[in-house]
Amino acid sequence: MFDWFNADSALWVLFSSGFLSATLLPGASEASLIATLKLDSFSMWTVIIVATLGNTLGGMTNYWIGLLLPDKTSSQKHGHKAIQWIKTYGYWTLLFSWLPVIGDPLCLAAGWLRMKFWPCVILIGIGKAARYLLLSLAVNGIL
Repeated sequence: MFDWFNADSALWVLFSSGFLSATLLPGASEASLIATLKLDSFSMWTVIIVATLGNTLGGMTNYWIGLLLPDKTSSQKHGHKAIQWIKTYGYWTLLFSWLPVIGDPLCLAAGWLRMKFWPCVILIGIGKAARYLLLSLAVNGIL
C-alpha cells in the first residue's frame, strides 16, 4: 500500500505533508515525520529541518493569505481568538503556530494585522522546529 513511500521520496512527502498541514487544509505531518524517521535513511536533523521548512512555508502561506484580506482599521480587528492572542501577547504568540485548530488562524491573523515579515518567519519557524524536535526525540526514545 505504501510502496510510494521509500527513501527516494520520503523527504518530498515529508516536506509536502508539512506544507499542506500548516495551511488551512487538513493534514498530519507528524505521521510523515515518524514514517521518515522509521526508514532510518536520513539523520534525525535532516528530517527535522525538512519538516520544519515545509511547515514554516505553509504557515507563511497563511500569513500571505492574511495580507490579501482587506485591511481593516484596528477597531474592526476583533472577535477571533487568534487575533485576541496576537493583540495581547504580540509576536510571541506565533511560537504556538504549531497548535492544532488555533495555529493556522494565528498565521493568517499575523498577515491580516500586517505584522512584520521576518519576526513572523523566525518565530513561526522556531515553534514548528521545537515541535518536530520533541517528537523526533520521543520517536527515537531519547525523551
